[in-house]
Amino acid sequence: MSDTRSADHSTRPPAAVVELDAGDLPAYCPSRSMSAWNAHPKVYLDLSHGGHAQCPYCSTEYRLKPGVVVKGH
Repeated sequence: MSDTRSADHSTRPPAAVVELDAGDLPAYCPSRSMSAWNAHPKVYLDLSHGGHAQCPYCSTEYRLKPGVVVKGH
């Protein structure tokens, strides 16, 4: 008997993408705009390497807006 399940995940909705400005740092997920019903534990995200990061819980991608630079302490 063959497996008829497909490995194609195109029916799954794409992960959200959030663009951040310097005033939005430090970056964390879930963001203030997310509803409480779908919240997960708060995670701080490191955007200092490449200007983007993905939440390990919900796969939301966070990106710096063009021209925004992360400055160290």
